[in-house]
Amino acid sequence: MIWSTLAVAEGGTVEEPIVFAGVLLSLVAIYIASKIGGEISNRLGFPPVLGELIGGVIIGVSALKLVVFPGEGITASDSLLMQLLQVTAGLSPEAAGQLFREDSMIISILSELGVFILLFEIGLESNLSDLLKVGTQAVLVAVVGVVVPFAAGTLGLMYFFHMDAIPAIFAGAALTATSIGITSRVLAELGQLTTKEGQIILGAAVVDDVLGIIVLAVVASLASTGEVDVTEVGLIIASAVGFLLGVLFAGGLINSAFLKMAGFFQTRGGIIVPALILAFFLGYLGTVLKLEAILGAFAAGLVLDETDKKEDLEKLTKPIADILVPIFFVVVGVKTDLNVLNPAIPENRTGLIIAAFLITVAILGKMATGWAVFGKDKLNRLAIGVGMVPRGEVGLVFAAVGSASGTLSPALDVAIILMVIFTTFLAPPLLRFVFPQKPIEA
Repeated sequence: MIWSTLAVAEGGTVEEPIVFAGVLLSLVAIYIASKIGGEISNRLGFPPVLGELIGGVIIGVSALKLVVFPGEGITASDSLLMQLLQVTAGLSPEAAGQLFREDSMIISILSELGVFILLFEIGLESNLSDLLKVGTQAVLVAVVGVVVPFAAGTLGLMYFFHMDAIPAIFAGAALTATSIGITSRVLAELGQLTTKEGQIILGAAVVDDVLGIIVLAVVASLASTGEVDVTEVGLIIASAVGFLLGVLFAGGLINSAFLKMAGFFQTRGGIIVPALILAFFLGYLGTVLKLEAILGAFAAGLVLDETDKKEDLEKLTKPIADILVPIFFVVVGVKTDLNVLNPAIPENRTGLIIAAFLITVAILGKMATGWAVFGKDKLNRLAIGVGMVPRGEVGLVFAAVGSASGTLSPALDVAIILMVIFTTFLAPPLLRFVFPQKPIEA
């Protein structure tokens, strides 16, 4: 075959054509899983992201093993795609091992780029003016929604399960997320977006996103250092807050420069390319400051949301997100080894117990936010609490970063994923139950 002579160059290095072919096959499997899973999930009335996640589980290490990544006990021989390349491209077993590692690295980078674009898109959708206008009620709901589940989850894992501080903190941080997209969709379907409850929920979810990104930056940096140091935590928080506020305060200058660049370029990509340049540069700065690159992506989106090109940017970003973001969600599913939750294996039973604990804390911790609202006796406090429950894509970001850092054990990693899935599935029917079917006038 034509590729057989290109499989391995002198010295055992895999040639670029065969590496590219392996990446293409992986992307074929990933996109098929994302579209079929997303369509099925959407038609059942659930967010497509859940279908993408489940699709990844099906093609990943837990089921078909079409796409797998190097890890404990996992080699190229476990990948059906690598086996296919050996049959169709004359790839030798030795070359397959090298190809497996290189393709896995490329797919992982594409996945990271996907979550980067996702956070940029979330920033564009999180209107800065609305964020600054939210009342004390929404801010209080957001703060309680972050502090209560984070504290309960972290301390509970350390006390009841005797976990080390770093993985416990990471799992607790994953409990702080709230999905704006899922909640807003259900509220719109129920005609509740303009009610007082709906406004508080959405305002709190926006603030929650900002707090969540800062928490993520802190715990990801802690994971890289491997220890909890109060001084270091303070510096990280100061860096994260200072970085975000610095970018926002410079927003006027950034927007002015962006508009000049957008006006100067007359060729294709004249708006989106300068926006991505800004996002990539801020992502680089975030990395240099030992924060997460995604914090820079979120800050860039938040700043550019204030320009008069916002709607054009959102339209131009969507196709990019449609291409890259599904890779991230499917890869999260691909790397999820559900076998660790098999109760037939004694050591796996701890994982199931951890998942049950996280799900309980995830629900009760957010439900408490409804009772954090004071002075509004006529508000539907239960509905406010339920509206903060779904973790959605934001919770998956925490799980993916934690898994990539090596901080989470397989059982804890899957327990977090199950918590995200359960809360996201649970929230839509619960919102329909706690809200009246007819819109309430604000």
